Amino acid sequence: MWSGQQAGALRNKITLLPHRSPSVTPRWDLGGLPAILCRLGNLEVRLATSKKEIRRAQRLRYKVFFEQGSAVPDRTASLIRRDICRFDRVCDHLLVIDHAATGTRFGMRKPKIAGTYRLLRQEIAERNFGFYSAQEYDIGPLLARQAGKRFLELGRSCVLPEYRNKRTVELLWQGIWAYVRYHGVDVMFGCASLEGTEPAELALPLSFLHHHAGAPDGWHARALDSRYVAMDRLPQEAVDARKALAALPPLVKGYLRLGATFGEGAVVDHQFGTTDVLVILPVAAIEQRYTTYFGQTAERRAA
Repeated sequence: MWSGQQAGALRNKITLLPHRSPSVTPRWDLGGLPAILCRLGNLEVRLATSKKEIRRAQRLRYKVFFEQGSAVPDRTASLIRRDICRFDRVCDHLLVIDHAATGTRFGMRKPKIAGTYRLLRQEIAERNFGFYSAQEYDIGPLLARQAGKRFLELGRSCVLPEYRNKRTVELLWQGIWAYVRYHGVDVMFGCASLEGTEPAELALPLSFLHHHAGAPDGWHARALDSRYVAMDRLPQEAVDARKALAALPPLVKGYLRLGATFGEGAVVDHQFGTTDVLVILPVAAIEQRYTTYFGQTAERRAA
């Protein structure tokens, strides 16, 4: 994902918080986990600690998904100019803050929110609405087969166009990794999106994921029958891997580099103008060089 020289330079600049024991806490009581997870220059990754910060994340999502993207807002979202979802009330929200860029709202200047990620731990999901991905995929058998492992659902990822670079992606993953280690997460998963709602037009990338990155036995999950769209639209010999990778969104390519595999079947989301795939990423499967890189940064700070 990054060259050795880039990684070395970033290791010297990023501050990442130390690993601590997992803890289940009420909303916004982080149980000892500091809100600020890591920094890189003027950029900071932190957890939202108030309804105001979550509303700011929702406004960012509205701008990226509905104003800049092809998603179609419902009446409520159009009126309040926020992407709202009931899962927001029970998730943790990771924010990328740019302290060098400020905006004015109601006469007050605030650092700019450049990106956000929504995090839902299994114990929180089970006490509330379940996982968001269960609206598209039958994940119950997967959870049952991997009973005893702690799952973390990643979702609602978005970054402003001017921040879609390696530096921001690096920082986001540092924040996620700090969160994963703190809570003792064993598996990350969630729906990732390809632009467009015509699977035939996405035949190449969907077929590539099906043939070359399908989840192995024990990690299999299938799209709900009512929403299932076949991914094996081309035979394996017809898939040009180089062209397929070029057609994949950066987020999906990032998951692949970390060792992710994908569920069976895609799901068309007409509201958001996307075709979704299920990402499954056991922490143990993350390639050793990334685990070592993230871990070393954390341990240096702990020392």
